[in-house]
Parts: sequence; structure tokens; C-alpha cells
Amino acid sequence: MIDLYTWTTPNGRKASIMLEEIGLPYKVHPVNLGRQEQFAPSFVEIAPNSKIPAIVDHLGPARPISVFESGAILVYLAEKTGKLLASGGAERYKALEWLNWQMGGIGPMFGQLGFFAIRSTEKSALAIERFTDECRRLLGVIDRRLQDHAYLAGDAYSIADIAAYPWMMAGKTFLGPVLGPDIEAAASVTRWLAAVGGRDAVRRGMAIPQV
Repeated sequence: MIDLYTWTTPNGRKASIMLEEIGLPYKVHPVNLGRQEQFAPSFVEIAPNSKIPAIVDHLGPARPISVFESGAILVYLAEKTGKLLASGGAERYKALEWLNWQMGGIGPMFGQLGFFAIRSTEKSALAIERFTDECRRLLGVIDRRLQDHAYLAGDAYSIADIAAYPWMMAGKTFLGPVLGPDIEAAASVTRWLAAVGGRDAVRRGMAIPQV
């Protein structure tokens, strides 16, 4: 059994999508960020950076083993099951490239844009312009990649797609007033969103946790 500590954020949904895809049994433990439950000492023992998601695998190699950071969780679960990450070769490293691109690119940049353009009550035109421009640049990067490939790693769906999908959906929904038209205009991204979002495991994972 795997314990999943998560909340209703794009990073949190990466882990639940992955667990649904690989079919391992797991139990959901919501960590309410609005109530700052991520700072509870019991959670910090599992996730020292006080960020969701985190997992505890009670059948891991160290029995149990805890893993925090969404990218590390995806790699761990892929290697545990032999699914959604090639064991070697170019396909593996393309998946890891695009996984890290998401972690270092659209995750933090979309997050900053969300704060300055949507959440903040005091608007900074300079900050909004800065992060909008960078997010649009990143949309161009992913759209060009998907013009020539079905999925981010190539022909096969992988953990790279799982990592990017919740954030791109956040771009359409939460960031819709800023980025929605740009995403709609990106034909290859739109095609990819439909393909990934049509998977049963993705639909289930996006609905977790149910709060």
C-alpha cells in the first residue's frame, strides 16, 4: 500500500494520475494548504520542504520509503513498476528532459503568473508582463515539440506528459483570463491535451483528492 499526501494543485495531481495509471493500491491523505497543514510536524517528517505531493511506499526497498517532490515521485513509481519511463536509450532521456523542463519551466512560471495576475490584490504591471511573456514563450516550446511528436518523449505517453498535463490545464482554467487564448491557439497543445485528458486514469487522477 502507498500513502499519498496531496492537495488540489497541479503538482499534487501528477502523483494521483501516476498512481491511477500504474494501478497500485493507495490511500489518499489530503493536506489542506489553506489551513497550512503542510507545516504539521508529522508531514514535515515525510516532506522536509513542506510541499505536496509526497508518498510513503510501505512495500518499498527500504520498507517503508518516503519520497517527496513530484518529479522524484514520478520517476520512483515508474522505476518501481517498469511503466511510463523507458529503461534506457533516447526515449528515457527525452522523457527525463521534458519532465525537468516542466519542473523548471511551466511549473514555477505558471505559478508566478498565477500569483501576480490572479491571486494578488495589488497588481504589478511589470511582474505580470514579465511572467506572461515567459509563459507564452514556454507555450511555444511545447507546441513546437508536439508538432512533430505525439507525446513529449516521442511516440509513447510517459511521465513527462503526466507532469505537464495538470499545469497546462491550469493554464486553460485558473490562468484562463491571461493564457487561455494562447493555449487555444496552440493547435498541437490542444490535440495533446485532448489525447492525454481522454485517458480514464487521467480523469480519475485529476479528481483526487475529493474535497
